[in-house]
Amino acid sequence: MSITIHSSFLPQTDAEASLAFYRDVLGFEVRLDVGRGDLRWITVGPVGQPDTAIVLHPVGVGRDVSEDERRTLAELVAKGSYFGINLGSDDLDAVFAQLERSGADIVQEPIDQDYGVRDAAVRDPAGNLIRIQQNPTPEA
Repeated sequence: MSITIHSSFLPQTDAEASLAFYRDVLGFEVRLDVGRGDLRWITVGPVGQPDTAIVLHPVGVGRDVSEDERRTLAELVAKGSYFGINLGSDDLDAVFAQLERSGADIVQEPIDQDYGVRDAAVRDPAGNLIRIQQNPTPEA
């Protein structure tokens, strides 16, 4: 038996801004775009990795979410303190340069962490924290 991660969910507060960030800045492909206006669920994923996806969804949608809860969730998302994801890259510095050129909200420039990972961090248009780590180089 094997289990894999098929999709992760991140909230979006502006579907067009999120789409532009994940598609145009990170280079992800759009796999599905369902809904309209403020109620859009957009599935994106890395090119060449059809089994891995991120679903960008509206904040606090559902019949069982009160207006107060929706407001609290929106505030947490905007602060970047509630949702996030770690991505990997074979060339962290090139990805970071692209993020800088795009005007992304930089949280941390590339740095070698004490725990053995080189990474950087940005926020997507909704405020979600996106950490990008340098993939380890295979040993010869």
